[in-house]
Amino acid sequence: MPSLTQINRPPVAKALLESASGGPLPEWEVVQKSLRVRNFEAGGTVFLQDVAHPYVYVVRSGLVKLSYLGEDGNEWIKSFAHEGSFFGSMAALEPRGRTSFMVTALEPSTVEQVDYRVLAGLATMHLPWSRALHAMAMVLATRKEKRERELLTLGPEARYIGFKDAYPELERRIPQKDLARHLGLTPVGLNRIVRRVRLRLEG
Repeated sequence: MPSLTQINRPPVAKALLESASGGPLPEWEVVQKSLRVRNFEAGGTVFLQDVAHPYVYVVRSGLVKLSYLGEDGNEWIKSFAHEGSFFGSMAALEPRGRTSFMVTALEPSTVEQVDYRVLAGLATMHLPWSRALHAMAMVLATRKEKRERELLTLGPEARYIGFKDAYPELERRIPQKDLARHLGLTPVGLNRIVRRVRLRLEG
């Protein structure tokens, strides 16, 4: 159950959506009614892969991983989401869509869950909501493009250094085995790169 502080806290989603829109959003109270605050222990599942789940999330606290599960059971980590960031399966937001990946908490985490159908309905009536959803879709598309470019054009060490430089605080919080999966490396291979980079920095 969320604490009284969590219940009374202004939604992070409101600030994020208003920033994306460039100003106040009309009829926020409609979204407020659909917003749920959910708490997960480390290892808890936010949502599964290949299920109907038309929701978007904003992280209040904690850290989650977004990952694909292959037919052989292997996990491929596409990205991480931490405080103040948002996520959702774009495939599941389409009519009759289903999630293309799953989300798991790496730390005790509190997230805000918003029904995307409510947001889409408001976007048909109000330009600020349309701007907000467009801006957030662009953020997701840019993330995907950047991720694809890194995997296709950068070597293993460059991928690690790029992540370390972009997210120094996350590099310390993410288990090395999960970071390895995200970077397309084996844990042993990433460990060698980490040691090599540290030695070079210290030398």
